[in-house]
Amino acid sequence: MQMDVLTTDFDYSLPEELIAERPLPDRAASRMMVVHRTTGEIEHRHFSDLLEYVQPGDLFVLNDTRVVPARFFSNDGVIELVRAEVLNPTLWKCLVRPGRKMKIGKTIQIGEAIGTVEGIDDQGYRTIRFNHEVDEERYGRLALPHYMNRESDPSDKERYQTVYAVHNGAIAAPTAGLHFTPELLESIPHCFVTLHVGVGTFRPVKTDRIEDHDMHTEHFVMPEETANRLRGAKRVVAVGTTSVRVLEHLATTQGLPLKPAEGDTNIFIYPPYQYKIVDALITNFHLPQSTLIMLVSAFAGKDLVMRAYEEAIRLRYRFYSYGDCMLIL
Repeated sequence: MQMDVLTTDFDYSLPEELIAERPLPDRAASRMMVVHRTTGEIEHRHFSDLLEYVQPGDLFVLNDTRVVPARFFSNDGVIELVRAEVLNPTLWKCLVRPGRKMKIGKTIQIGEAIGTVEGIDDQGYRTIRFNHEVDEERYGRLALPHYMNRESDPSDKERYQTVYAVHNGAIAAPTAGLHFTPELLESIPHCFVTLHVGVGTFRPVKTDRIEDHDMHTEHFVMPEETANRLRGAKRVVAVGTTSVRVLEHLATTQGLPLKPAEGDTNIFIYPPYQYKIVDALITNFHLPQSTLIMLVSAFAGKDLVMRAYEEAIRLRYRFYSYGDCMLIL
């Protein structure tokens, strides 16, 4: 009989000063912990050393979503709104704060646009209809993760994007890709998927048992070119947990080889999930008890991942979105 997997199994204590509030000037200067799954060996390198680990037949799969300004404030500064989904240009699905001020029928003004709350779902998302389009370039801000404890500034507009970001739609960056420079990207065999990272990526797991967690849904695209190239790959290297979600969702729903597709996924990967297509993974360090650390633990084994995190804390790696990364082989 399988034992329950508990959320608290993925907890760890992080000194606050190890949270990276800002990026390094040079993207590829980040430290890179290399974790070998078969031997348990851990190496300490830099992302600029990545090419030393590339093998013939490798294919790196990156997420080319682009972060959009999704955080807005009412003109009077009382209401904060994070747009989770554009249902149409004047109808948004949003998280709002404080919720008590945004009951059905209440209004919010952003610039010249006035929005009215038309509905509230069981997760607290508001459906807000505006009388005309909101000027998001003027009034929108990047929704930086809460743990950065700061507002976005002009430098984030470029730095909180991957150098290969193309398709608008993400609320948060696919952060494992932030370490790539154009030169490094050109030096590796690569292709792209798109997954628009949603606000759900920041939602904590609040259930005691992992399997009781209601996983968020995100929209993805698997292009035909990428599906074709995956057929010839000897080793599939996923860049980030978002790329993993696309690849493993399709491997689970379609089987192999993968075919071009577009749709939504709410795949929830946690131990003892068996990976079907991903052979190696580049990923940043994730929050305790998050779905992301669970995904990584399913790939490398919980004990090895938690040991690697202890080592990262001891050696003062930088954590989270603007932090250092792991290469898991």
